[in-house]
Amino acid sequence: MENQKTIKKEFFIEGKGLQTGKPVKAFFYPGKENSGIIFVRKDLEGKPSVSLKDLSGLSTDRRSKIDLSGKGEVETVEHITAALWGAEIDNIKIELDSSEPPALDGSAAEFLKAFKDAGITEQDKTREFVKIKEPIWIEDGESFLGVFPSEIFKVSYILEYPSGAIGRQSFSQVLNPEVFQKEIAPARTFCLKEEAEALLEMGYGKGANYKNTLVMDKDGPIDNVLRFPDEPVRHKVLDLIGDLYLLGRPIRGRIVAIRSGHKLNLELVKKIKPAYR
Repeated sequence: MENQKTIKKEFFIEGKGLQTGKPVKAFFYPGKENSGIIFVRKDLEGKPSVSLKDLSGLSTDRRSKIDLSGKGEVETVEHITAALWGAEIDNIKIELDSSEPPALDGSAAEFLKAFKDAGITEQDKTREFVKIKEPIWIEDGESFLGVFPSEIFKVSYILEYPSGAIGRQSFSQVLNPEVFQKEIAPARTFCLKEEAEALLEMGYGKGANYKNTLVMDKDGPIDNVLRFPDEPVRHKVLDLIGDLYLLGRPIRGRIVAIRSGHKLNLELVKKIKPAYR
């Protein structure tokens, strides 16, 4: 049996949102047992909030987007939630003074370090899991994402990208906090060079730069160096873990993903949630 955990002391991080480019401060507070992961928009009237355990409004977009009971939203939280998964934190309150948390270095590593620097403390209540009892999957064209019964958490991901610098990459491993910290958390978000301008025109990536985003040319990242030879697929695994932790509880099951992205990840969360509320 595992017990729930939270951080020992409050802290804040500031920076610019990856998509909006807006300055933002994110404040992190210890959470009470069974309270879950709570997001708050402190800049909006009434400080609307939601606990991921009770989450019902979830947009399937290019990034995670959480509705706060029609009074606002928070978005692009997957790097924070992935770090929370890696730190095994069940209960925490996160207050934002904008719609999106800071991008930092485009990975989950700095969030994970901040949680560990704040200290992580065990609580008295037993940890809750989403224990997969039967296969659940989503398909969209050539993309597939499924979760299957298993007593361990294992992720197998195949990435295929129309670029010689990325191409076909795969990752398959049993994941725990130690493996996550070393093999997944440092992997940064990425896009192709030709995608960057199109994303900006669509209103995305206003806070992106060559340091917090791997902008991939035919020969590799522009003005940057890969942290792993297969960093793109590792970041896809990071995003997947972060999106799945929007369930508010860690999954016990085997994940198989082929060309999956946020849209499919969030569709799977919506499909899993009613059965494990």
